[in-house]
Amino acid sequence: MKPIYVLNGPNLNMLGLREPAIYGSETLKDVEARCLARASELGFAIDFRQTNIEGELVSWIHEARTKASGIALNAGAYTHTSIALHDALKAADVPAVEVHLSNVHKREAFRHHSFIAPAVNGVICGLGINSYELAISALASIITANKKG
Repeated sequence: MKPIYVLNGPNLNMLGLREPAIYGSETLKDVEARCLARASELGFAIDFRQTNIEGELVSWIHEARTKASGIALNAGAYTHTSIALHDALKAADVPAVEVHLSNVHKREAFRHHSFIAPAVNGVICGLGINSYELAISALASIITANKKG
């Protein structure tokens, strides 16, 4: 089976250092370990990546069309600015879930709008690293259901 892509956008490489009161003290390596464990429990592999470059995220989403069974995407600030990511997700034609560590709706007004949300199956936010694990669980369910249907 193709892996689930777990894609991370700008500044997520700074987890554990950047605003721990909002994002927690765990690092991106900790997130990756938790994602690997959850995916393994569900019989899936993951391909875990991070970039600060919008175009690289777009390219990875394009790649996912043929190489991934689904996408968990924490696009960081690009969530609120990138029509390019929206369009890439629409073209990818694989299940996708938008992920955020913090509850974006309790934060600054500019974080309340997502250009990505209309292009994904669901949005999980505000649950810290658990947001990623829940996204992987949701994707596993969707992927499994699609194989049966």
